[in-house]
Amino acid sequence: MATTGGKGIATTNEVIESAVIRAPLSHVWHFVKLPDFNKFWSAIEKAEHVKGTSSETDVVRWTFKDGSVVEVKQDEHSNLDHFITYSVINAEPELTYSGVVSTIRCWAVTSGEFEDCTFVRWTSKFSSDADLGVIEDAKYKRRDALKDLASAAAKMVKEHSKQK
Repeated sequence: MATTGGKGIATTNEVIESAVIRAPLSHVWHFVKLPDFNKFWSAIEKAEHVKGTSSETDVVRWTFKDGSVVEVKQDEHSNLDHFITYSVINAEPELTYSGVVSTIRCWAVTSGEFEDCTFVRWTSKFSSDADLGVIEDAKYKRRDALKDLASAAAKMVKEHSKQK
């Protein structure tokens, strides 16, 4: 691996993680809102809107259980195409790279073995100064978050079936 100043250079600046979640799209999509990430992602202790931002800008502060705090700005959101794109605009401790833009996209699986399930794809594109450690860390955090999303959606399915 080539190094620069002791830092490993990543061979890609993109992380792509995906999962089939055994819950209908409506149950999964319910959680994919920046201020609701703490309702499924166990690493987040608290999610709250940042006061003082303009009504045109949706900024949410995620406080993680490890004490780190990240402010994310919603860049795009579509209830029709079921995706959200957000970027990190502030972090404590400060990030070791310039920036990252992430997109979560959900699709209903309409036939076959996984009919009535949801396919979820979470991509994160990092600035070119992100090293291999950053990319690897993001990969495992996305995997854990997708597992948490699957658990939260499964719980919702169970609760919904009890109400019938």
